[in-house]
Amino acid sequence: MRQIVLEAPGRFAERDAAEPVAGVDHALVRIERVGVCGSDFHAFAGRHPIYTYPRVIGHELSGVVAEAAGIGHSIQAGDRCAIEPYLTCGSCRACAQGRNNCCERIRILGIHVDGGMQEYLSVPVNSLHKSTILSLDQLALVETLGIGAHAVDRSGLSVGESVIVVGAGPIGIAVAQFASERGAEVRIVETSKWRRSFVAQMGYAASESAGDQRADVVFDATGSAAAMAASLTHVDTGGRLVFVGLSRDPVCIDDSLFHRREVTLFASRNSFGLFPRIIRMMEEGRIDTSHWVTDRLSLAEVASQFHALPGRRTLIKAIVDVNHVS
Repeated sequence: MRQIVLEAPGRFAERDAAEPVAGVDHALVRIERVGVCGSDFHAFAGRHPIYTYPRVIGHELSGVVAEAAGIGHSIQAGDRCAIEPYLTCGSCRACAQGRNNCCERIRILGIHVDGGMQEYLSVPVNSLHKSTILSLDQLALVETLGIGAHAVDRSGLSVGESVIVVGAGPIGIAVAQFASERGAEVRIVETSKWRRSFVAQMGYAASESAGDQRADVVFDATGSAAAMAASLTHVDTGGRLVFVGLSRDPVCIDDSLFHRREVTLFASRNSFGLFPRIIRMMEEGRIDTSHWVTDRLSLAEVASQFHALPGRRTLIKAIVDVNHVS
C-alpha cells in the first residue's frame, strides 16, 4: 500500500508498505480522509516540540472499516468512523485519575506512531466512533472539534459569561462553537481579514484586536507565545485564561497583572471520551462544519503541494482524500 512519509522537516517521500493486519481487538480501517492540522505544518517546518521523524503524519482521521477482529463490540466491516488518535496506557497516574488525555505514556497516531497518510491503518476497535449520518469529511473533523470542546470544558464556562477567542483557525472556531453552544457571548480576535470575514459569516463578532475589551474567559488558540502572553490583558478580574494552542517557546506572564486580577490559568491538552458527544451534536445540527474545508489534496499530491498550504490566504481546513470515496 502507499504511504506518504515525513522523512525529516521539509521533506516528504512516498513509499510502499505491507498492508497491516487487524490483530486482536483491532480493526483494519481503509483511511478515507485526513485533516491537516496546524501541528502538522509545524512538524513540516521542524518547529513542533513532540513530533519524531521519520513519521507518517495525520491524526485527524476518518475511514471505513475493512475488517474488525474480536468480540463484544458494535464495529463491523463497512462502518464509517471517526478515529480517535490517542493511544493511552490505562495504568499511569493520569489514567488512574481519569485524565487519559494526559497519559504519561501517550502515543498519538501521526505524531508518536505512524498515522493516517496511508491507505490502511490498524487501530483499536475502541478508538472507532461510527456514524450512519455524517460524511467522511465531517468525521475527519471530530478530533479538531474535540480540542475545542475539551478547552471549553476545562474553563468551566457558564451560560451568560463573556468569551474572547484569540485566533480563528480551526481550533479557535471549534472553541467558539462549543462556547456558543454553552450559552456564552463570544467575540473572536483574528489578525487575518479573510478569516474575520469567514467567522463573521458564521455569526460571530470579529475584530483585528481586542483593544481594551475584557471577558470572563479568554481562550488563546494561536500557539504564539507572544499572543498567549498578551491574552492575559483581556481577562477580567476573577476570570480564566485557557491556553489551547501549544508553543515551544516560553510564555512570559505579567505577574503583577496576573495577581492583581486574580486570574486562573488553564492548560488544555488533547481531549478524551468526547467523540460520541461531538458526533451526536453534529448529527443533531448543533455543531456545523459545513464551510470548514477550504482546500483539498489527493494523497499523491501531498509530497509536492503540502508545503504551499500554510501560505494560502483563504485556508481554514485542508483535507487529504486518501482513497477517493465520497
